[in-house]
Amino acid sequence: MSSKGQHVVPQAGKWGVKKAGSAKSTSLHSTQAEAIKAATQIARNQKTEVYIHGKDGRIRERNSFGNDPYPPKG
Repeated sequence: MSSKGQHVVPQAGKWGVKKAGSAKSTSLHSTQAEAIKAATQIARNQKTEVYIHGKDGRIRERNSFGNDPYPPKG
């Protein structure tokens, strides 16, 4: 997992929100949409990123709420 941000991950048939590097979930939700909403709120407050994982556990989407460079590098 990335060193900063919140990860929305499948967990025991539900969706968990985990801080990067943490073994425990911050919260557990019935749907991925609810977990994304919770993770987004935390990321906005901390100015970090949300990493949305699919059911296979791989990152499928990423949203940044920090100081993005503009124009982006690369």
